[in-house]
Amino acid sequence: MARKAKKRKYSKGAAKKVKRAMKKRKTGTLKSGRSGRKVKSRKQAIAIGLSEARKTGAKVPKKKKRS
Repeated sequence: MARKAKKRKYSKGAAKKVKRAMKKRKTGTLKSGRSGRKVKSRKQAIAIGLSEARKTGAKVPKKKKRS
């Protein structure tokens, strides 16, 4: 039996955006949107990278809605 190829959840462009955000966080130059404070959290850096990827039109799953 042939294996079925897996579809990517995130595009390569999205991965690049997240990688760039993570590097900026490490150097201490990543800032959050409205307040402009330095980002220290790893999760927040990933979220910033994904939102930038969404803006450029990269393949990224939709945000989960909070109830």
